[in-house]
Amino acid sequence: MPLQSAIDNPGIPAHIGIIMDGNGRWARKRNQNRTQGHLEGLKTAKRIVKAASDMGIAYLTLYVFSTENWKRAAEEVGFIMGLVKRYLIEEMDFYRQNGIRIRYTGDFAGLPEDIGGEIQKALENTKAFPGLQVILALNYGGRDEIRRAVGRFIQDRREPELSGAEAPAITEGGISQYLDNPDIPDPDLIIRTAGEFRTSNFLLWEAAYSEYYISDILWPDWTEEDLRLAVLDFQKRERRFGGIIKP
Repeated sequence: MPLQSAIDNPGIPAHIGIIMDGNGRWARKRNQNRTQGHLEGLKTAKRIVKAASDMGIAYLTLYVFSTENWKRAAEEVGFIMGLVKRYLIEEMDFYRQNGIRIRYTGDFAGLPEDIGGEIQKALENTKAFPGLQVILALNYGGRDEIRRAVGRFIQDRREPELSGAEAPAITEGGISQYLDNPDIPDPDLIIRTAGEFRTSNFLLWEAAYSEYYISDILWPDWTEEDLRLAVLDFQKRERRFGGIIKP
């Protein structure tokens, strides 16, 4: 049975997050520069975005660049940022044809000005597109997102003292409203490629009850079939969310 026909559409995860790992190892295995691995990884990202859109997934968060990745060599960081800028500029027809909306999570203030400008354009130009929402986690760290959310939360709790308005409640739901994208549901499934078993500071708050899928395949080698296999594996899981499933 073809994988696509085997997938039970009502069981499709609404939100998938992907830690795209293995670009450097892919290049090293071929005696190529790490930058070539990142270029191939970008091609894979487009391939997987199209596959996710075709499968009816609503949200896809891609871990593009972490708050810790600035520690890498300046040449590599510059190349990655250049790829991001190029992708945002050159793929508008792809977004339009597939109805893909671009969104962002991360510390926007810490981005280079030109990259931030292109992100703003992509957010504005695609905000009405009705299909898959692709969230770019760029200059992103889970702890940093929580830190920024708590800062906004505290600020709003102080302001009512002056205005007489009701202060936000100190609850999980109350704090969640201060995350980068409070309207986006928590990820049902988080995929990590290249066989690594780490969360790597990705969506720490949102992933409290996410299912994890570890693939040994390096990110540049990932295909549509690999995404479908991950979804099929997800559909076999029993999600209890800390409770018990009654017979």
